[in-house]
Amino acid sequence: MIALFKQKAPANIVLLFLFGLLIKLPLFLYPKVIVVPETDGRLYTALIQALGPSHGSAILASIIALFLLYMQALMVNYLINEYRLTVRQTFLPAMAYMLITSLLPEWTYMSAVLVSNTFIILMFIILFGLYNVSTGNGKIYNIGLLAGLASYIFFPSLFFSISIVLGLMILRPFRPNEVFLLFFGALTPYYFYAVYLFLTDQLTVRHFVQALYLHLPSLQHSLWILVATILLCIPFLLGGYYVQLQLRKMLIQARKNWSILLVYLLLAFLIPFLNSAPSFYTWLLAAAPFACFHACAYLYTPRKWLPSVLFTAALAFILLQQYVSPAWH
Repeated sequence: MIALFKQKAPANIVLLFLFGLLIKLPLFLYPKVIVVPETDGRLYTALIQALGPSHGSAILASIIALFLLYMQALMVNYLINEYRLTVRQTFLPAMAYMLITSLLPEWTYMSAVLVSNTFIILMFIILFGLYNVSTGNGKIYNIGLLAGLASYIFFPSLFFSISIVLGLMILRPFRPNEVFLLFFGALTPYYFYAVYLFLTDQLTVRHFVQALYLHLPSLQHSLWILVATILLCIPFLLGGYYVQLQLRKMLIQARKNWSILLVYLLLAFLIPFLNSAPSFYTWLLAAAPFACFHACAYLYTPRKWLPSVLFTAALAFILLQQYVSPAWH
């Protein structure tokens, strides 16, 4: 399987979908939706209400979740290949993303974070395209707009604007007007929502501004979570080691992009402490940068047996967990 995804062949697009369908089968065997009303944004709440509470709606939510995960995997793959973050173009980032998001049930099912994550990955794809662009005002505004829309799905997503500002400072000379454009773009959805509330005579602080609080997540502990964490961290550390070895051979743009990915990952670890919930589902925001490093572990490791062992161990754990663990049922 590793050898197949190492090739950048068009057939891998179909193979990736079949692979994702296999490891995400519980989406259709045990369909459900992760709903946390205290932290979910208004757009996501409206979407869930439109789907309704029926079993058929849960199946539809599973179809949407699978589609979003598949699209996000392709977006992560595009991010790595388009901006030359590795020495060759492969489908390993997409495969790694599908594998990582199957390690925990909360990362597979429909949730506000899953929907919001699509906008966040797209923000970084646009950001990476700003290197050596003389005037990127339109793209910067669009990034801010995506951040604002993501916050109406999962409100803490708005804080990824911080990593975008840092990314702009890494990629380009600092220009205050670009930060203003980013801020203005993020406020645009709030402006139109305020107009809607005003026209419907509902414009109050409680309706307009969502609550934000800092809280330590109350997480459940189990052997499954421990093993999933190990399978997540070992390829990440291995991939980080090989990225460090390859940095001197990379273009300056690629080096800067890897730095931004580290900032992205760090912020993704901090976001779950805002409006936290008793679940690991908010840590899904870290899956995309993790997949980038996992792909490097599969690609650069000189011992061919090691990537196969890592992949087989993760796949066996996923299938066993889906069959045995009560979290999936």
